[in-house]
Amino acid sequence: MSIAVDATQTQEMLCTLACLALYDDGAEITEEAVKNMIKAAGATVEPYWPKLFVSALKGQDVGSLVANAGAAGPSMSAGAAPAAGGAAAAAAAEPEPEEEEEEEEEDMGFSLFD
Repeated sequence: MSIAVDATQTQEMLCTLACLALYDDGAEITEEAVKNMIKAAGATVEPYWPKLFVSALKGQDVGSLVANAGAAGPSMSAGAAPAAGGAAAAAAAEPEPEEEEEEEEEDMGFSLFD
């Protein structure tokens, strides 16, 4: 079984792995550093990919993102994130109503084995 991977997915994966490697090494995640990591791997990406990834990670705790990957459900595409950001923040701020626990049945004074 083989999985088809297009050029866009390959470029996204290269940038993702470069950012993770830089984070793991304790280096600053910059556009130039991502480009250098990809070049050192003998690969190339479109010039906008490193900038896009660096902008998305700016001000983010990468360790927290990695630790919580998948915890919030399916991820949104980069284009949908800004539009839904306000709604997602509002939904996250509202506490979910707690379900009431079912009351245990009272002892009616009999059992199956009487």
